Amino acid sequence: MGKQKIIVMSADALVAEDMAYLKTLPNFKKYLAGGSAIEQVRSIYPTITYPCHTTMATGCYPDRHGIPGNLKSPYQYTQNPIPWIWEHDAVKVPDIFDVAKANGLTTAAVFWPVTGRHPHIDWLIDEYWTQSPTQTLAKAFLEMGMQEELVPIVEKNQHMMVERVHPQCDNFIVACAADIIRKYQPDLIMLHPANIDGVRHQSGLFGEHITASIEDTDRWIGELMQAAEEAGIAKDTSFVLTSDHGQMDIKRGINLNVFLRDAGLIRDSQDWDVWCQSGGMSACVFLRNKNDKRIYEKTRTLLEHMCEEGIYGISRVYSAEEAQEEEHFAGDFSFVVETDGYTSFGDSFTRPVVTAINNEDYRKGRATHGYLPSKGPNPVFYAKGPAFREGVTLEKGRLVDEAPTLAKALGIEMPDTDGSPVMAILS
Repeated sequence: MGKQKIIVMSADALVAEDMAYLKTLPNFKKYLAGGSAIEQVRSIYPTITYPCHTTMATGCYPDRHGIPGNLKSPYQYTQNPIPWIWEHDAVKVPDIFDVAKANGLTTAAVFWPVTGRHPHIDWLIDEYWTQSPTQTLAKAFLEMGMQEELVPIVEKNQHMMVERVHPQCDNFIVACAADIIRKYQPDLIMLHPANIDGVRHQSGLFGEHITASIEDTDRWIGELMQAAEEAGIAKDTSFVLTSDHGQMDIKRGINLNVFLRDAGLIRDSQDWDVWCQSGGMSACVFLRNKNDKRIYEKTRTLLEHMCEEGIYGISRVYSAEEAQEEEHFAGDFSFVVETDGYTSFGDSFTRPVVTAINNEDYRKGRATHGYLPSKGPNPVFYAKGPAFREGVTLEKGRLVDEAPTLAKALGIEMPDTDGSPVMAILS
């Protein structure tokens, strides 16, 4: 046996309920059936892609790794829309790429969130998109730290890319990852197609519309393992299929900033004392001056009144201290509001207060996420190959355990994580 190698594919928003069908498909049966399984994985708060994937790579909760959501905080940036957290320098703790590189292993990532300009990924295509009509795809990825040697791979596959449209974007991601496997045989490669997530946002949590995206996921398993076979490394390669969060159907959106404006706490988009930034089915409430006790108390009283009234979509108001103590969630916010289970939050401070579902972005689709990890369907973890035991099925697991488990599977250790290796599935 050669050196252990691992392919990790995070199929965004794949949930336990999807597995009954996926298990009937040919590539799952060939490459993952009979391996190890964790049927339901507890995600983290908030159940949002970028904090979740940073937890998956670091083994730490958001209060340690420093990524509270997909978007940068509103008082740091005045652009509309607010930029996403693309660059890895926002992460405050070591991740599995750092640890693998320190142990002499080679690493690759394709569209794994928050890896922009990562210093310890040998072959990197960050989750990013062109920022102007004149910027080419290759130049965009080079801007976020892609190595020049990957330009031919991007240019070879860019015909299938439609940015931020699924499954075209995901076909590009998988094709690039497969080419990296063929050419470079990295010891660890992690990639993040988001087709299932996109379909659920567009059309709802469950239904026949999910079928094609599950079939795409199976096809991608086959494409990646076929690349490993062509590279002559399949016998030493373990394949991991996992996911970050589930989703729940929503019925309406509510713009909480309207009420903050009515209370005199917002004047316009640049002149505000308090701003509510949506994470979908939760939202962070920021104070421009966190030390202003009068504004803090006024805001707390208003939010708690809205929660008690029961008509504003809020089931719980967390102070920053409560969010960290109860859910390991921290950031520059002063409060967090949690959904009632069918309401998603918006950012607008102008009426109407209640908005219809419009698929304008991931927070405003027919289904979305961002809620407490105790709610909704759960993500999964399936693995097969020389690093994992066969025939082991665990009912429950934790997202925070994934990075230390992957490290152990590679024969290395991740020090100082919130999670720990799941030894029951490791060979």
